[in-house]
Amino acid sequence: MHEDGNGDGRGSGSPASPSGADQEFLSLERELTVLLRRARANQGEMAREVHPDLESAAYGLLVRLEELGRQRATELAAYIGVGKATMSRQLRALEQLGLIAREPDPADGRAWLVDLTEEGRTRVGRVREARRARYVSQLAHWDRREVSELARLLHELNQGMAK
Repeated sequence: MHEDGNGDGRGSGSPASPSGADQEFLSLERELTVLLRRARANQGEMAREVHPDLESAAYGLLVRLEELGRQRATELAAYIGVGKATMSRQLRALEQLGLIAREPDPADGRAWLVDLTEEGRTRVGRVREARRARYVSQLAHWDRREVSELARLLHELNQGMAK
């Protein structure tokens, strides 16, 4: 047994024993890790539901286009956090799958605007609706105010991490 008598190898004053606040952040880190691991797996599944050849990373681009409509490739790259070359490669692949179309930006002939095709909009909408239905089913035992509060807190977390 160690000084604290709990037998876990961490004394109450040792560096390995987190303070109360540290313990809260360790718990947060653990839960976010699980959430992100599941989110990555779900994103891969959703991407394959949109199109069997769709890369997991490109799914987020499609969702962004569905939510905001046509955008410049540079705006999409900044949002996703990738460089121009990576964005060009992903957009080329999405275009070849018939999910997006590019057109010159009338405000700047050097830039391109990207938007979902009708096929892309239909496929993404169908997958997102199925995902929302799964959330409703999985969280049916939650009070709607709890769901709303979770969404608010996650939004706040995302805003803070974007800074």
